[in-house]
Amino acid sequence: MKRMALSAAGLALFATSAQAQDADLILFGGPIHTGDPANPTAEAVAIENDRITFVGARAGAEALAGAQTQRIDLRGAALFPGFTDGHAHLDGIGQRELTLNLEGSASLAEAMQRLSAWAEANPDGPIIGRGWIETHWPEARFLSAADLDAAAPGRIVVLTRADGHALAASTTALSAAGIDADSAVPSGGEIERDGEGQPTGLLVDAAMNLIRAAIPTDAPVNRRQVYETGVAVYRAQGWTGLHNMGASWDDILLMEAMDAQGAPLLRIYNAIDVADVDHLFASGPRATADGLVITRAVKVYADGALGSRGAALFEPYADAPETTGLMQTSTEAVLPIYRRALETGIQVATHAIGDRGNAEVLDWYAEVGVPATARWRIEHAQIVRNPRDLVRFSDQGVIASMQPSHAIGDLHFAPARLGEARLDGAYAWHSLLEDGAVVVGGSDAPVERGSPLIEFYAAVARRDLQGFQGPDWHPEEAISREQALALFTTAPAWASFREDELGLIRVGFEADLTVFDVDLMTAPVEAIPLGRALLTIVDGEVIYRAEGW
Repeated sequence: MKRMALSAAGLALFATSAQAQDADLILFGGPIHTGDPANPTAEAVAIENDRITFVGARAGAEALAGAQTQRIDLRGAALFPGFTDGHAHLDGIGQRELTLNLEGSASLAEAMQRLSAWAEANPDGPIIGRGWIETHWPEARFLSAADLDAAAPGRIVVLTRADGHALAASTTALSAAGIDADSAVPSGGEIERDGEGQPTGLLVDAAMNLIRAAIPTDAPVNRRQVYETGVAVYRAQGWTGLHNMGASWDDILLMEAMDAQGAPLLRIYNAIDVADVDHLFASGPRATADGLVITRAVKVYADGALGSRGAALFEPYADAPETTGLMQTSTEAVLPIYRRALETGIQVATHAIGDRGNAEVLDWYAEVGVPATARWRIEHAQIVRNPRDLVRFSDQGVIASMQPSHAIGDLHFAPARLGEARLDGAYAWHSLLEDGAVVVGGSDAPVERGSPLIEFYAAVARRDLQGFQGPDWHPEEAISREQALALFTTAPAWASFREDELGLIRVGFEADLTVFDVDLMTAPVEAIPLGRALLTIVDGEVIYRAEGW
C-alpha cells in the first residue's frame, strides 16, 4: 500500500471522496468496536492506502472492492482502533529482552539463581539486568552487594529494580565506580549504608548515576538492535504506537534514520530526556516524512517511585517515618526549562508520583502560566491529594498520564507505604475522569509487562491478576469499558495532538487497528488478560499476525 499523507484540513474532502476508491483491505467477520460514539459498532471496515474509507455494513464495504482487494475474515475476533501505550520506554523494552531479566522472580533466592545461571552462560563482561521487585518476596528486603557477590563472585553486576528508580550493584561494581563510605550522596538520591556506614550496594534515584557514569549499563549490543527488539515485542502485543518517554537525542536521530531506511517501526511519539532538551529547543517539534516518528515533548522528573520510597510525600512514609521521599528537581532548576518549552512549542511531560511531587508540578505549571491548549502532562499522577489537587488537573487543563497496572501491582505494598488516608486519591482514574480531566493510559514498560490486555483489565477490574483487591483499595475508582478503551485510543491521540486522525475507526482516519481474540467490551472481566493479540495494523499495513491465525 502506498502511504497517503493528508492534513487535518483535508479530512473532510477525503471522507466525501473516499468511496470512489477501490479498497486495498476489507476486514469483517467479528465484533468491530469503533470507539466513535456516533457509530460505535460496525460489520466491516475498508482501507485504501493508509486511511479508513468505509465503516459500516459488510455490503457497503464490498461495494468498494476491486480485483486486488485483500480480505481478512476476523473469524469472531474483535477489532478495535489501534491501541497506543501512552507511557513506555522503548529502549528498556528492547533491553529487557537482551539482558538478564529478573521479572517475575518469586523470591530473592530465585533472582540470585537466575543471576548465577546468567553469569555461567555469559562469563565475560559486566552483567546488566532489570526487573526485580522485593515487595512480594518472602525475604522482604532489597537486594544488596552481598547477594550479588555470592551469586556472581568477582563480577561487575548492576541490577535495576523494576521501577527503574533503584539499583543493586556488586562490590566489584561499587569499587569500579569509586563508591565507598566517603562518597557524597547526590541531591535527589540515596546511598543505602549499613550500621558501619559502608554502602550496601543499593542506590536510589540520582545516586544510580554514580554507577552509570562508570559502567556501561546498556545491553552489550548496538542501539539499533535494542529498538528493533522493542518494536517486535510491542507489535506482537497489539500496540500500534507508543509514547516513548525520555529518549536521548542520539536515539531520536537513530529512530528517524531507521524510519527513513524502511526499518519496521511503530507509531512513536517521543519525549526527549531533559538532559538533551536543548537539541529539541533548537530544532523545534519534528517528524519524519511519513509521520511515524514524532518528537515534540520533553520528559522531566519531579520525584522518584513509591516502591523504592523515592516518591515525594508531604508527610513521612507510614512504613519508614524517617523519610518523605526525594524530589529530583527544584523550582529554580525547572521553571527556566518550562518557560523555554512554552516559547518553542514543546510539550512537557513531568514524572510525579507522590502527593507532594504532583502538587509541586501543578504549582510549577500554574506559575509558568501554561494554557490548556499546550496539553502539558503529568506522568503517573499516582498519589494526589483529594480533592485539593485532583480537581486541578481539569481546572488547569493538565493531562494525567497513568498506568492502570501500577495499581494492581502496587496494591500489595502501597497501603503500607501510604497508610489508609492517602489511598483516597491514589490511582484515581475514575475521579479524574469525572472531574473532566483527560486521562491517558499506558504501561510504563519495562517497569510493567507492557500488555494492552493487562492494562485494560486493570482499569476496569482494579484487582490483581488473581482477582485480589484488598481492603480500602477504592473499588469505585475502576472505570467502564468504554472509558478504558478511550484511555488507550482517543486519549493518547489527544495527548499527541492527533485527535483528528488517530484513535477512532472513522472514515478519513489513519488505518491503525488492533485485533484481539477476546472481545474487551463483552467478555467476562477475568478473561481479558488471558487473551492475545492476533493482528496489528499500522497505516493500513499488517505489521503483526499471530502464528497460526
